[in-house]
Amino acid sequence: MSPFSRFALYFAEVARSGSLRRAAEKLHISASAINRQILQAEEEFGTPLFERLPEGLRMTTAGELLYDNLLRWQKEFQLTRQKFDELQGLKRGTVSVGMVQALAEGSFASALADIITGQPWLELELQVADSHTVSQRVRQADLDFGLILDPEGQSGLNVLAFAELEMGVVMRPDHNMATAPALSLGELSEARHILPGAPLIVHERVGMLYRHYDLAPSNTINCNDIRLIKSLVLKGSGITVLSLLDVLDEVKSGQLAFVPLRNKLLRPLTLALCTAPSRQLSRPAQMAIQKLTQVLEAMQNVGASA
Repeated sequence: MSPFSRFALYFAEVARSGSLRRAAEKLHISASAINRQILQAEEEFGTPLFERLPEGLRMTTAGELLYDNLLRWQKEFQLTRQKFDELQGLKRGTVSVGMVQALAEGSFASALADIITGQPWLELELQVADSHTVSQRVRQADLDFGLILDPEGQSGLNVLAFAELEMGVVMRPDHNMATAPALSLGELSEARHILPGAPLIVHERVGMLYRHYDLAPSNTINCNDIRLIKSLVLKGSGITVLSLLDVLDEVKSGQLAFVPLRNKLLRPLTLALCTAPSRQLSRPAQMAIQKLTQVLEAMQNVGASA
């Protein structure tokens, strides 16, 4: 059952397709019937909802406002249905999660696999994107919650849990400085340096560190993909400066060594679990947040002991 009128369904499909004919084909109804509903609504509202153009229909400002409200009402109704199911003891629900690429494998992926195994009734929608995109989708209520980096740069979000993971030098475990308690860049001036490039979130920080020490190593390698950087380090192509978050699983398995920087010029990288302030989370979403918060806490402990 849907609380939305035929007009709402017709209007939304025309808004998406920009064409009465395409909307009619999608809804399996005549274009004249759809047009009649829209004309009646425009008469009642006292304002046009679409501009009639030779190439199709384009929403007016009033139409865009109505379409945005319809999308929001549909999302809120879906949450309401989930809560009705919970009241009746029905085990079903959908949880939408956004996360940065660094979490697409390792401990977070394992936690998601545990959630999937433990709740076979649960529908999970997982989206991997950069922090700005994830935070924007969380604010727009397209996602229940998101895992983003450096949330202080993303306004309009509630931070429910976070972990701070420091920056350091990443190298092969057999490097002669891999067991050092801490290092400065000056001690690595003779090494081949792999620099994280834009748009990686560590790019600006690492660049600032090199500028601070007035260090410009020859034969540097610039790379904007964390996975490729780690692969190059594993193959002995050089050393790099990354966050512990980027190499946590490789360090745990002994594939890579992470040595903290002696000078604490670079602040830790913050990984945060965020929601929109007005978001009412379903019970399945709260359960998923609880599970992932435990992973964040474990990360924080690893970071504190590194």
